Amino acid sequence: MGKLFRTNEMFHGANSLSELKSIKGNKAVIVIGKESAMASGSLKRVQTILDEINIKHEVFSGVEPDPSIETAMKGAEFMSKHNPDWIIGLGGCSSIDAAKTMWALYEHPELTLELMSKGEIPPLRNKARFVAIPTTSGTGTETTPLAVITDRVKGVKYPIPCYDFLPDLSIVDGELCTTLPTNVTADSGLDALTHSVEAYASNIDDNYADAFAKGSISLVFDNLENAYNNPKDVDIRQKMHDASFLGGYAFANSWLGIAHSLAHQVGGMFGVAHGRANAIVLPNVIRFNSKSSDRYPDLAKLIGKETAEDFASEIEVLRATVNVPASFKECNISEQEWNDKIKAMSQNAFNDVCTSFNPRVPTVEEMEKIFMACYNGTKVTF
Repeated sequence: MGKLFRTNEMFHGANSLSELKSIKGNKAVIVIGKESAMASGSLKRVQTILDEINIKHEVFSGVEPDPSIETAMKGAEFMSKHNPDWIIGLGGCSSIDAAKTMWALYEHPELTLELMSKGEIPPLRNKARFVAIPTTSGTGTETTPLAVITDRVKGVKYPIPCYDFLPDLSIVDGELCTTLPTNVTADSGLDALTHSVEAYASNIDDNYADAFAKGSISLVFDNLENAYNNPKDVDIRQKMHDASFLGGYAFANSWLGIAHSLAHQVGGMFGVAHGRANAIVLPNVIRFNSKSSDRYPDLAKLIGKETAEDFASEIEVLRATVNVPASFKECNISEQEWNDKIKAMSQNAFNDVCTSFNPRVPTVEEMEKIFMACYNGTKVTF
């Protein structure tokens, strides 16, 4: 018997932000990044709606890419000061993941990153409920029971699993994405693709997740290049936003694999954008996993191809089309720095929770070999 995990209520389509009017409460804290939500007008639109329904609001700003546990703790202190009954994560995955973690710490100040990374979070919604409003199309965090938080001291990104993180309300409005820079469009779109590919290939067999994953993959291949070249086209933006949500829906129910285990380490250690790191490792992860999994030819057929290698190669073509580097060396990471960190990154990737859902069980040594291939831009053959 299975259970389908999903956000409680979801609205999607152009101008679906207006459905924020459906919430009832007294006070909200809106969590945003540094500038984009203000510059794009998204924050102002949310504040205007809250004013219309007489919900007071405060803004916690300054969430950085790959948010740290220190930022999450500051946000929780801010919430304790203002006592919201709604928390609104507005922005990309960093803002929404940070907001989820702040929410947990607001309700349970005794929690530590170690406890949270083990999923040891008591029930939420004692003080507040949660709204997710993504303004990038990649993470799918608006429908997942996960947040990812970085320990800056260790240089490690930790996935925090908690089914209470599934939002009470998710709003997937493509109009909010029309001001995204091209590099963010590319990185986030390939992040959505990675979520869907890993969810489909994971060792959890779920027909619902499979359908969501395939739908997402088709949307990304059909629309990412157009979104990159025509950023103001709301219809295309909405399709990419829907692809992101579907990918999140898929991995919320069948989890991820070692592409994410590897990407978490490169992001935490070297600051490479998460979607970009995923895009670099995904083709080689497909090659590695295809020795044990027969799932990838199914995905190749979605785009008119036949084999796992065909599918990996087409991802590389799409990656190049939207100007994402083919290797970590191209991300300006020196060979000396890479070699100094690779042993620790390989062990941490092996220990990452996502590794346990990979269709092929890797060793630490194999993780290191995949890392090296992805650094140099060569193909995995083992």
